[in-house]
Amino acid sequence: MATQTEPTTSPPRASAWRGLFLRLHFYAGVLVGPFVLIAALTGVLYAATPQMESWVYSDQLRVPVGLSHASLSDQVKAAQAANPGGELVAVRPAPEPGDTTRVLFAETGLGESERRAIFVDPATAQVRGDLVAYGSSGALPLRTTLDQLHRNLLLGEPGRLYSELAASWLWVVALGGLVLWVSRRRARRNEKAEKAAKTESARGKSVRRHGTVGLWVLLGALFLSATGLTWSAYAGENVSVLRESLGWATPALKVTGADEHAGHAGHGEAPAAPAPARPESVDAMLASARAAGIDAASVEIGLPTKPGAPWQVAEVERGWPTQVDAVAVDGTTGQILGEVRFADYPLMAKLARWGIDAHMGVLFGWPNQIALLLLGAGLVTLVVLGYRMWWQRRPTRATGLTFGRPIPRGQWRKAPPALVAGLLVLAAAIGWFVPLFGISLLAFLVIDLLLGLRSGRQSKADSADVTG
Repeated sequence: MATQTEPTTSPPRASAWRGLFLRLHFYAGVLVGPFVLIAALTGVLYAATPQMESWVYSDQLRVPVGLSHASLSDQVKAAQAANPGGELVAVRPAPEPGDTTRVLFAETGLGESERRAIFVDPATAQVRGDLVAYGSSGALPLRTTLDQLHRNLLLGEPGRLYSELAASWLWVVALGGLVLWVSRRRARRNEKAEKAAKTESARGKSVRRHGTVGLWVLLGALFLSATGLTWSAYAGENVSVLRESLGWATPALKVTGADEHAGHAGHGEAPAAPAPARPESVDAMLASARAAGIDAASVEIGLPTKPGAPWQVAEVERGWPTQVDAVAVDGTTGQILGEVRFADYPLMAKLARWGIDAHMGVLFGWPNQIALLLLGAGLVTLVVLGYRMWWQRRPTRATGLTFGRPIPRGQWRKAPPALVAGLLVLAAAIGWFVPLFGISLLAFLVIDLLLGLRSGRQSKADSADVTG
């Protein structure tokens, strides 16, 4: 049985560069396949977390709908009594009947972006439990664990290199596969369909299935790669700098209406020290924000970070339509001192917000989750088929764990010089902007060159032994 079904009737112009793309696609797939596989599997798990979180933490998240309703300040007092050692930093009122209110505290011993969440029944002001919440999404321990597993394999900052490497190469593998699929389709048109069908080997079927699945997940793979890079460690920093320089950054909430001389007893007197914020004011702060147009069901009321600073009330609804407006409220008068509206975001800032939320599976609810599940399954299938094709390329008499031969070296010599030069310039530019791509590509080229030199010396030595 033949082990190679690559078309041999490709036009000369196509064959000149097809070998180069085959070699690049082959090695990129082999090297980053494990990273893409892990990212896809952990991403599939993360996409299902909203339902899992709701089920696992139902006692903390859900309560019977009551006829009465305690004030927010009473709910905050109940949470403070249950957690007297914590520093009150924010409140998330129950968004819907039957939901609990989250009262959030900063505590020593918690990790970065972590807060202690005390869950309170809004009808009775009874505490229903406490958990550690992570980030602006308010992820609870299960979702946080799966998020960190997807992001860094629970290895912290060093582990983020794996996910950034996968995102850095995913788009390269996807576009390279598209180029090969198109060239293969053109080549097959030069063959008779019946003859091709009769002579197609097992590997040929794997190649065809690999190409078909790759075509279906192409746009999704490019989307995951682009959005994943936006919050990666190194490429993400470059993306942030670029957005800032082009005016595409997410607008910050700025206080514009505060009276800097508030509290002065007279022109010649020193200002009195501002009083700290009172938790009892939380109801009035929410009412002022609602009157200013903060009308999403899910909001977070942030207490002042220092005495005299304003309160901040922000929408945290990440579904469609996106509601992330925010206002700053004077803690004494209830006056709106500043605001930022999602409608005023630059287009690229909106696209970034939508892209990240869709990547997380929260933008369109369960349809978004299903799309991510299918996309993740498609990526897993692609990686498995890719390694199967590699296995099927092994010599026909091979036994045991022997993989197939790589695409031969020297393909760049067959490609047009202009194409090779253009690819080198493009790779250098992308490598500068996406550092892990550039470093890994350079490492591959150096190792491949060394292996080539070693192979050449070995061939010369073998020839000398034969002739000698």
